Amino acid sequence: MRIILLGSPGAGKGTQAKFLCEHYCIPQISTGDMLRAAVQANSPLGQQVQAIMASGALVPDEVIIKLVKQRILEQDCQQGFLLDGFPRTLPQAQALMDAGISLDAVIEIRVADEIIIQRLSGRRVHLTSGRVYHQDFHPSRIPGRDDETGEPLIQRIDDQADTVRHRLDVYHQQTTPLLKFYADLAAEQVAASPQFFSIDGNQAVEQVRATLLQLLGD
Repeated sequence: MRIILLGSPGAGKGTQAKFLCEHYCIPQISTGDMLRAAVQANSPLGQQVQAIMASGALVPDEVIIKLVKQRILEQDCQQGFLLDGFPRTLPQAQALMDAGISLDAVIEIRVADEIIIQRLSGRRVHLTSGRVYHQDFHPSRIPGRDDETGEPLIQRIDDQADTVRHRLDVYHQQTTPLLKFYADLAAEQVAASPQFFSIDGNQAVEQVRATLLQLLGD
C-alpha cells in the first residue's frame, strides 16, 4: 500500500499515520528523516544535500524526488510506504508523478480550522516529563499545574492561537491546489492514478481509523 496522508496541523494525521504503518507493515517516510539519513550516509546525494543545507537554501524538489526514489527501493518498502510531509506543494506533486512513483491512495483528514485552533491552543505541557493536558478535554486537577509534581504547565509557542492560525494559513495556501490535483487525477481514472479520499476528522479516533480501513478495502 502506497499512501499519502494529508491533514492540517492538529487534524490527527500523526495518530492515523502510525496506525496505517503498523496495519500494513509499511514505513512512514518523512522528508526530514530522508535528508538526515542522506547526510549521515555521506553518499554523493547526501553530500549535495549537506552543501545545500549548509548554505541556508531550501533543498530543491528534484533532489527530494531523488531521495524518495532512492528510499522506496529499500527492503522495508517492498509492501509500500506512507509519505509524511511530502508532497507539500503542487510542483512537488507533479514532480512525484513525473518521476513515475506510483501511489495507491491520497487521503485528506479534514477538520475545520476553528476546531483545530481549539484543539491546539488549549494544550498545556509539563516540560520535564512531556505530559500533555488540555484545558477543555483533559484538564489538570489544579489549573496550570502538573498532576504529579505540581510544577507549572506551559503553552508551547506552536500551540498559541496566533501561531496556529498562521500555520493553518500556510497549510491551506500550499495544500488546497494539491487536493484539487489529486481529486482531478482520481476522477480521470487514468492508469496508475491514485484513489483520492477526504474524510471527516472530527469523528472519534477509532471511527476515523475504521473509515480509513473501509476506504482502503480492508
